[in-house]
Amino acid sequence: MQATRLSIPDVVLFTPKVFGDERGFFFESFNERVFQELTGLKVNFVQDNHSKSQKGVLRGLHYQLPPKAQGKLVRVVQGEVFDVAVDIRKSSPTFGNWVGEILSAENKRQMWIPEGFAHGFVSLTETSEFLYKTTEYYSPEFERCIKWDDHQINISWPFSDKPTISAKDKDGFNLSDAQVFL
Repeated sequence: MQATRLSIPDVVLFTPKVFGDERGFFFESFNERVFQELTGLKVNFVQDNHSKSQKGVLRGLHYQLPPKAQGKLVRVVQGEVFDVAVDIRKSSPTFGNWVGEILSAENKRQMWIPEGFAHGFVSLTETSEFLYKTTEYYSPEFERCIKWDDHQINISWPFSDKPTISAKDKDGFNLSDAQVFL
């Protein structure tokens, strides 16, 4: 497993070592010891989630506030997405900055998004299936949403048409009005 710290160093992209032959492939998608060695973090994942999205569906930018803040380890098992993490830690030198990566069933990469980040993705293929491990249980009373098209953040989403978003995501806040981390 290779770990690459992105331009916001707390967000880490993992590229697994894949063993393949004419029968198919095998790779280790998670190993606690390796994760700790590569990140210096000891995390406890408590929930796995699985979503399926049609092409052009955008989910996010979601996060949970303390005391129910979530770290997420995300990956795609079918299709391809553009995955984004936005630093919403007010005291961080990278507050309001974002990083984005293509995650796909083909490249098998994963992204670690720590607490203090808003997260979202858009499906780039006819369908995509997205898996993520979380360090805290889903708590709707602590869940918040920042608008995917907030001009202050200015994410360069890789599409030209308006994405399909949920009613909840349409009601998201701009970063300047959102509850964020200190």
